[in-house]
Amino acid sequence: MRTPTKRIATGIDVGTHVTRVVVVEHTSGESPRIIGMGSAETRGLRHGYIVNKTDATESIQKAILNTEKIIGFKIKNAFLSVGGISLESMVGHGSTIISRASGEVGDIDVQKIEAEAEESLPRLANKRIVFRMPLRYKLDNKETLTDPRGMIGTKLEVKMLFIIGLEQHLDDIVQTIEELGIEVDEIIPSPIAAGQVALNKKQRSVGCALVNIGAETVTIAVFENDIPISFQVFPIGSTDITNDIAIGLKIPLEEAERIKLGSSTGTYSKKKLADIIEARLYDIFELVESHLKKIGRSGLLPAGIILTGGGTGIATIEDLAKAVLKLPSSLAQPVVANAGKHIVKDSSWLVAYGLALYALQKPEGTKSTTARDILNTVKSWVKPFLP
Repeated sequence: MRTPTKRIATGIDVGTHVTRVVVVEHTSGESPRIIGMGSAETRGLRHGYIVNKTDATESIQKAILNTEKIIGFKIKNAFLSVGGISLESMVGHGSTIISRASGEVGDIDVQKIEAEAEESLPRLANKRIVFRMPLRYKLDNKETLTDPRGMIGTKLEVKMLFIIGLEQHLDDIVQTIEELGIEVDEIIPSPIAAGQVALNKKQRSVGCALVNIGAETVTIAVFENDIPISFQVFPIGSTDITNDIAIGLKIPLEEAERIKLGSSTGTYSKKKLADIIEARLYDIFELVESHLKKIGRSGLLPAGIILTGGGTGIATIEDLAKAVLKLPSSLAQPVVANAGKHIVKDSSWLVAYGLALYALQKPEGTKSTTARDILNTVKSWVKPFLP
């Protein structure tokens, strides 16, 4: 009988306001379980960018130390989320004639068309690809429903999604983590990580949009056929709602934040407050609607809009999303893992948890795995915890 193997994986989600760390343990033959969660207020970031490295380093270190106190050992490696307004998605195309005389599609053919798809992108000045995913393969002008390797044909084509980030921003965040003694194995866009644990297979398959409302950014990731097909970040967030309340009601920012989350007992006009909040949320959902129109999915996502992130604690947010976007809208359901006292209690932890699951699927000692392989493995692990 083989001795069960045990792996430890860590996800670090550096948000503009809060840094969250999740450590997951996986014993072969069992489901992964969370063994530690830690967080700290983030300082030194603006719209996802590091603007004060000293402050950013200190706050990230605090979140890591808080987690290490719980797990009882030092974190050495991690998967890191990346967000910020510099992220954008692009679609590339590639094609090739099958190299083998038999016409059988091999690894070389797939690698060649995916490289051509990357070369078809506009010149990426000061930017870097952080994520890639084949959206569709065609063999002799007919779409294949699976990976084309092993099929017989003459011409192979691919349509690929690329997520691009500002190189300096990526270097800054990775360098900050590694200076704290943690090797960054890979960086993953935040909504891609969250999408695998915040959404179920049916939602991703029929079509939905995961909208993350952060402190200073709103990110939309559109899923279809069980894969992400589009991605966009907007420079607006829940902090703007707090600022609007403070100005509109002429109150301190701290009180405005409590009012926004419904935890204040102060005296103020409920109607005026509702008007202030709804005006800003309307702006946010109009940006989402514009993106859906751009990609031809406005009103055409059967599973609707799933809201996540720290800015979703506003009581009327689901109804307003439904009214503006003309689609079903709901809050992401927290993932409840078999982890004793360590449980993902709200959607703000989904990115860090998803990152840890990504890290677990990667064979030790390797540095590359296809995005599709990652998604398939993570889906099989989190399936028991999804609605």
